This record gives sequence, C-alpha cells and structure tokens, in this order.
Amino acid sequence: MTDRACLVFDDRLTAYNFGQSHPMAPVRVELTMSLSRELGILDHLEIVGADPCSEEQLLTVHEAGYVERVRKLSAHPTHSDPTIGLGTEDNPVFAGMHEASALIAGATVEAARRVWTAENKRAINIAGGLHHAMAAQASGFCIYNDVAVAIAWLLDQGAQKVAYVDVDAHHGDGVQQIFYDDPRVLTISVHEGPQSLFPGTGWPTETGGTGAEGSAVNVALPPGTSDAGWLRAFHAVVPQVLREFGPDVLITQHGCDSHMDDPLTNLMLSVDGQLATYKALRDLAEEVAGGRWIITGGGGYAVTDVVPRIWTHLLAVAADRDIDPATPTPEAWRQEVSRLRGTGAPYRMGDGRSAGYRPWELGFDPASWLDRSIQAARVESFPSLGIDPTL
Repeated sequence: MTDRACLVFDDRLTAYNFGQSHPMAPVRVELTMSLSRELGILDHLEIVGADPCSEEQLLTVHEAGYVERVRKLSAHPTHSDPTIGLGTEDNPVFAGMHEASALIAGATVEAARRVWTAENKRAINIAGGLHHAMAAQASGFCIYNDVAVAIAWLLDQGAQKVAYVDVDAHHGDGVQQIFYDDPRVLTISVHEGPQSLFPGTGWPTETGGTGAEGSAVNVALPPGTSDAGWLRAFHAVVPQVLREFGPDVLITQHGCDSHMDDPLTNLMLSVDGQLATYKALRDLAEEVAGGRWIITGGGGYAVTDVVPRIWTHLLAVAADRDIDPATPTPEAWRQEVSRLRGTGAPYRMGDGRSAGYRPWELGFDPASWLDRSIQAARVESFPSLGIDPTL
C-alpha cells in the first residue's frame, strides 16, 4: 500500500449538470480543482480516471426499473417522471443524465477499489457523495447513490464491516435507507435536525432495522449550530461509535453546506470548523480502519466563497499537506473566480474562526437544545452498540 492519496477525477465528472440556475453548479468542482492546483496540492495526489458504473453495479443498490427509466429520460430530456423524482425543480432531467450519474458512481467505486486493493491508503472523489438517491427514486439533486454502490462493492469484495460518516448539513438518508437492515454497514450522520431541513429524516430514534440495531446513528442538531457546538456533538458521538464498531474501511461524505454562508441550510459553521472535522476523520481512519479512507464530496451551494476553499482543504488533509487557514488565496485563482462568476473571491483560506469546543466529558446541560440533541443520539444508539451513554 502506498501512503500517497489518490484523487479520482477527470473533466467529464462536471457533466453532472442540472442547468445554469440550479444550486448544484459544477463550477464548484472546477474551482476546487483550480484552487488546489494553484496551491500545489494536486502535485501530492495521484490523479486517475474512472469508467462509468456498469448496469450490474448500479443494480446492487438500485431497482432495474428505475435504472431503465433514468436511461430513457436521459435520451429524451424533454420528458419527465415526477413519480421517481425526475423532472422536478430539485432534479431536472438533462441530456446524458444516466451517463453522467453512472460516471460519478464509477469514480467512487474506483476510489473504493484502490483503497480495498491497497493501491492507495486514501482515495477521493470530490464529485461524489450523492447521498439522497434511493433504490428507486431520485432525491435532493441525487440520481444514483454513488456511496451506496461503492459500499455494496466493498461488501461483495469481502469487507466484513464498512463504516460511513456523513457530515453534510442534510441527513444522509439514501445511504442509511439502503443499508438500514444490514449490520455490516454502520451509517453515522451529523446534520441539521429534520424539523427544519430537507429531507425531514435523521431522527435519533432511527437506529437500524431488525437484526441491525445500532447500525444507524443520527446526530440531529439545532438550526444555528456553529463550530463549537458542531465539534462538541461530533466528538461526543462519532469516535466512540467508530471505535466500538471497528470497521475494515471508512467512507466519508463531506458536504460543506453546513457553512454559515450556505444559502440552503441553517447551520453556522466556518471553514475553520469544517476543517477541524476533516482532520478528526483522518485521525479516526488511521485509528479504527488501518488508514483505509474513501472520501467523497457532497452538498455545498456557496459555490465560490466556500466550496472551493473547504474542498481544497479536504484534498490537502487527504494528502497530509495541511494548509494554514490564514494562507492567502492565489491571485490567479481570484481572477478565475471573477472571470467565471463575475464576483469577488475570498482572500484567505479560512474564516478566521476558532475551532475550539467544550468536550462532552465536562458535563451535560439539560437546558441546552444542543446538549439535548447530543444526549438523544447517545441514548438511542449507544446501548445497541454496547456503549454506556452515561460515560
């Protein structure tokens, strides 16, 4: 196994494009690659391409009728089928939709393959993380669930335990639902609570199906949660659960729509707080999974001010080339932002915020909505995993 991380990427991945006015603009990926290149991060990553998922691979998690319908709509983009979530405001039909979605899934499977076969210890697909797609339904900008396809591939290759951690502001509902009854797959989602944000799921009481109790862990946070609260919640739940589960491999989704400037969510994290989460996940991958870490992108709709900066940090963390948040953004990149978006760009790689937090071990405050949310996740999930929630 080489310690050099791998980035699965080529320009075809930006063909996943719902149109100019859609929040999930592929320019966020283009600007991430540009910023990473200007800062020299790409020099420290092995960059490889990928092939689209085969239909056989897609059918490990998606129903045959759904895949066939996506194919037909992809070839006839003036048609729609809202009964499967396609042709809606969230998920417009576009020409080549099947091919673009299958390629993203193929890139995440390639990341999984390279880690599982020990070609690389870590592998990234920043265009991936389409965690809302269900077995027979498009949802939340997601058509095929690349993460779920990669997890199914790992299980087929002999993985006994796969852990998935989702730090997107939205609940990772598709991945959870697909593996809800499978005790081999642990899904952990830290997200804004379902009372205030799509998809309206991810309650702490969602803990896994019959025979898989404790395999789903949901930390549903109050709107307005900022860095200190997020990190308090993350460290009060995620490390304990991962250590007890003991996965063969860790796969993570890094939607950065938890940022305070994101237009679609109500969390208040900074780039600095998100970066602290990424570093914690790197450490946990080393501790619990022998360093085997598969990394995807996800949501994030502040496409110039936030996504390129934090995903460049993510690539740097994977490459062990951490960037000081005080680092200036390169002038050439700021000019590219101006050319592509007609707007100014951030001048620093961070937001100048502290990533400090009060550890859970220092005490639970029952008057705090945040603490009650953390406690709910611990009480509902920990006992099924053999963990004492009072410790």
